[in-house]
Amino acid sequence: QVQLVESGGGSVQAGGSLRLSCAASGSTSRTYKMGWFRQAPGKEREFVASINWLTGSPDYASSVKGRFTISRDGFKNTVYLQMNSLKPEDTAQYSCAVALGGYVFGYWGQGTQVTVSS
Repeated sequence: QVQLVESGGGSVQAGGSLRLSCAASGSTSRTYKMGWFRQAPGKEREFVASINWLTGSPDYASSVKGRFTISRDGFKNTVYLQMNSLKPEDTAQYSCAVALGGYVFGYWGQGTQVTVSS
């Protein structure tokens, strides 16, 4: 099993920045990709960004492309999400997830809250 712990959430004003971290532990030797998702009250969970653990190739949701940057530290089994130019619509609980051995995202963290005020 894999355990995921997020950190770095908080409250900022529009235009501000935050950096989220997610550290994975346990059976992480077959990590294929890690990603970030978010869910706002009354809305479904949506994809934010992911990164291929071998190549470092990122994918982004269109709503965050150009503002958010995902990166990884393979040695630490940690994924980061640098969030710049934050908007009120970015307010949500952000969770990280990991996919092992080419499987879909199957392990999830508890999430960290991000609140952006106007």
